[in-house]
Amino acid sequence: MRRSSDLPQEIADESAWWRDAVFYQVYVRSFADANGDGVGDLDGIRSRLGYLELLGVDALWLTPFFTSPMADHGYDVADPRDVDPLFGDLAAFDRLVAEAHEHNIKITIDVVPNHTSDRHAWFQAALRSAPGSPERERYVFRDGGGFDGSVPPNNWPSQFGGPAWTRVPDGQWYLHLFAPEQPDLNWENPEVAADLARTLRFWLDRGVDGFRIDVAHGMAKPRDLRNVDPRAELGSGVRHDNAVDPRFDNDAVHDVHRLIRKVVDEYPNRMAVGEIWVKDDARWAAYVRPDELHLGFNFRLLEAPFDADAVRAAVDHSLNAVRGLGTPPTWTLSNHDVPRHVTRYGGGALGAKRARAMVLVELALPGVVYLYNGEELGLPNVELPDWALQDPIWVRSRHADRGRDGCRVPLPWEGDTPPFGFSGAAGTWLPQPNEWAGLTAESQLEDPGSMLSFYRHALELRKSNAAFDGEELEWYGAPAGCFAFRRKGGGLICALNTSGGPVPLPPGGVLLASGPMDGNQLPPDTAVWLV
Repeated sequence: MRRSSDLPQEIADESAWWRDAVFYQVYVRSFADANGDGVGDLDGIRSRLGYLELLGVDALWLTPFFTSPMADHGYDVADPRDVDPLFGDLAAFDRLVAEAHEHNIKITIDVVPNHTSDRHAWFQAALRSAPGSPERERYVFRDGGGFDGSVPPNNWPSQFGGPAWTRVPDGQWYLHLFAPEQPDLNWENPEVAADLARTLRFWLDRGVDGFRIDVAHGMAKPRDLRNVDPRAELGSGVRHDNAVDPRFDNDAVHDVHRLIRKVVDEYPNRMAVGEIWVKDDARWAAYVRPDELHLGFNFRLLEAPFDADAVRAAVDHSLNAVRGLGTPPTWTLSNHDVPRHVTRYGGGALGAKRARAMVLVELALPGVVYLYNGEELGLPNVELPDWALQDPIWVRSRHADRGRDGCRVPLPWEGDTPPFGFSGAAGTWLPQPNEWAGLTAESQLEDPGSMLSFYRHALELRKSNAAFDGEELEWYGAPAGCFAFRRKGGGLICALNTSGGPVPLPPGGVLLASGPMDGNQLPPDTAVWLV
């Protein structure tokens, strides 16, 4: 039942479950298929809750499973308060929440407040209505430029390639920062805010434990719709600078997050985290002020190459961004929008070795960790054939950008040939490579040297060992290409070697190493925990 906590919110948050949680992102289409159509679904997730409990995660983040024509695989939402039949129904969702809670796993879900599907009832009504009508005021419609209105209202590009404007038959243009099938909402319209509040309460009443806010730096648009500066970095997965790119991180967006926080705080022990691709630390920090989001995704660690100096800079920036705000930092190495980190770190055996090292760094840091489904199996990106690609980026870029499908291939669970237990169907929505036979969960569970066993061990130590206490770091002096830090409070030491040769270990006993050790030397491409 909705009741505000008797404690002041700041005090309640200090001991909240999410402050040091390990979240596991489930890309719903690719996790597990229960009904045999080759696409993952809610009952498929429920069937694997035992695996997730064994892995040792505290909460799930589910990507959109709402009613959608799937132009962007669910991030084009036609009805935010219902389940698309592809994934199940509301009863299946309720079963998942109930059983996850029985396994002591929280459930958080995506919400997509920047845009809707073009099939949403509101947008269909806007297309049927005249310019200036109340129906069009829910979206960003504008007249075009030029003598006949045939020039887009400004030079804004879409994140998926091409212009961010599409013209409708009566001559007006509508804004879509992503695909044309994803028209942007007008957040100056009070109906839009009221509808989001209704959506949040709908899912909170069904027992969800929190939300991930998609494009949390979006929503608000400058009234003058000024042009993007040619110097701006563009594209999906790029941190934005509002000084040159007015499409994102406008000050009015914080009113949206105050609304979200106010609604979520009506329900005890719930949380919201924002997807915040913002470049400046101070502007990023504004999203996690005490009356806004509980957490914010900081993508600096994800963006850092496998280089000790770059990783240390990413850690320092991320810690400094939240210092004094009372909110913990967040850490992630992969998600559904970027190449998997095994591949980013070099691929093959080298990429897997470096990935093991980096997850030790990530799990040694204070705060919240987000894992991406399949990283615990050491999955790499897949080079898919042209015919299999489905990401709208592939089409919008006129086949110049292969998009994000390579990190979204369905998970291999068991067996020697595709679909590796993912589905009862012979084919899956994206094809799995035959060489994943050695990466299945089944083949790794009983192998103490496997990536999966390594993750399970590291997560158990993080949860049970007092050395991980404390919210501040102390950096040691270290050779070039290396670093070492200590958790103040608990005393855990984490050292990383990205140089070309072995280096002396800091003092302490080895708690866990990412690879074979060499006496009192830390080998290249290796990390270690010491106590």
